[in-house]
Amino acid sequence: MSDEPPRPPRRKRYRGTNPRGFDEKYKEHDPLRFATTVARVTASGKTPAGSHIPVLVEACLEALHLQPGGIGVDATLGYGGHALRILEKITPGGHLIGLDQDPIELPKTELRLRHAGFGRDAFEALRSNYAGIAKVLEERGIPGVDFVFADLGCSSMQFDNPSRGFSFKHAGPLDMRMNPHRGLSASDWLARITPEKLATALHENADEPRAESLAAALAGQSFLSTLELVTAIRNTLGARDDEAELTLRRVFQAVRIAVNDEFGALDAFLRLLPDCLKPGGRVALLTFHSGEDRRVKKSLQAGLRSGVFSAMSAGVITADPEEHRLNPRSSPAKLRWAVRA
Repeated sequence: MSDEPPRPPRRKRYRGTNPRGFDEKYKEHDPLRFATTVARVTASGKTPAGSHIPVLVEACLEALHLQPGGIGVDATLGYGGHALRILEKITPGGHLIGLDQDPIELPKTELRLRHAGFGRDAFEALRSNYAGIAKVLEERGIPGVDFVFADLGCSSMQFDNPSRGFSFKHAGPLDMRMNPHRGLSASDWLARITPEKLATALHENADEPRAESLAAALAGQSFLSTLELVTAIRNTLGARDDEAELTLRRVFQAVRIAVNDEFGALDAFLRLLPDCLKPGGRVALLTFHSGEDRRVKKSLQAGLRSGVFSAMSAGVITADPEEHRLNPRSSPAKLRWAVRA
């Protein structure tokens, strides 16, 4: 019997010179071991597979006025890019509660932040939708926090992973659920929806100008994969590729918002938000499409008029051209902030 240790399994081979598939990009999935590869991919203006580049980080930190010893909530933890910088600002003595409803990504992010040196005294990760923020604070006996941050966009880890079914650019099951263990998948939702309700969702969630014709073709149909839905949309449009891609983007956005009840959760979060902040506490909110931004803007403006907030950003803060170049996904981002009276 040989005393030689077993050889490690050979890595999976991929087609061509460079890996193309999400699962094949094993170096990008392991940034601790392959930092040089990840840095090279990021510098080229791409998001490394399985990761997320945080948007408007310095502007968010400035809006929150973070100090050592501060207590707050990152209501959409995601990959933890913003959370890492927040923790650097509030320690020593501070505490951050990170919320995320995604059971697949949350443990990975917690592990990354633990490896960065933040123990349980500084950071707590909880699986919760941001609409549960008041309950989370009440359970911990916290009457109000110094700051709340929320990045309302869908994360790159979700968009880029074909198995999650969020993107029309990748073949995968038509799922789109932030928490794949709860609720209807996008496939089941479309199979049950009526044309009238689908048209309403396309209008309200994505401002789709051809909502009625698309709804008539898609509602009540069985699409098991993202590519089946893409084909049905293209067949309905009969449009040039550039026009079709914009429509594909809007339809996938509208369905995702409906499947996850994103606007319902956001409305609940915005109602609860003022009572979760201490007097003088600050909130910074990143939005990525008009439906989110309208809700955030109206809520903060209403709070300013009623005296709940003492100040808010004069307008939206957006990424500069250099950030657009390094991270194209920052282009639609809009930051707004407010201060609790």
